[in-house]
Amino acid sequence: MPQMTGQHGLEAVRRAADWAGIDLTARQLDLLRDLADWLVAEAIPAGGLGPAEASVVYSRHIADSLLFAAPWRARQGPPPTILDIGSGVGLPGLPLAICWTSSRVTLLERSVRRADLARRAVRLLGLENVEVAPTQLRQWKTAADLLVCRAVSSPDRLKGDLHRLLSSTGVAVIGGSHRSPPIYQGFSTCQVPCNILGNPVWLLIMDKT
Repeated sequence: MPQMTGQHGLEAVRRAADWAGIDLTARQLDLLRDLADWLVAEAIPAGGLGPAEASVVYSRHIADSLLFAAPWRARQGPPPTILDIGSGVGLPGLPLAICWTSSRVTLLERSVRRADLARRAVRLLGLENVEVAPTQLRQWKTAADLLVCRAVSSPDRLKGDLHRLLSSTGVAVIGGSHRSPPIYQGFSTCQVPCNILGNPVWLLIMDKT
């Protein structure tokens, strides 16, 4: 299955990183490329992503994942802990772990099959700052400084768990809207410029400050 050309895809990754306030090193860019290759070679055939995702793996999955860093860009240093809720095969958690090597990243995924795929990616990429937890959200008790979630459930349904698991100075970020600005009580909205991914994207943000 053809993949988006590497150079074109990496440009989207660079734009997303710049907008989110991430300075990518050559090594990090190589790892993000390796992750994209793994998604196409293994995660898609195994059913971890849809069969049509290979051509947009850089823009829709790697670059899009980096956008979740943007609400943290005003803080000093990376978030100490990140919880990726409903991570699937590791998105957006793995790209964030590659960019923020000092952060402890937990991929929370209830599907054992997808969690096993994420563990394989962690192993292949050599990411020592990532833990995969095949656990239901309601069973998870440990708070984190940055909570991230891609189109897993309605924000209204997630709100209680986000508030429960968010550290006192933390930020929760929900993505997944590419059609119109989402409006939910208890969240602010951040629009990603159209020129980053080539289409409008909105993030929902919750904090306790």
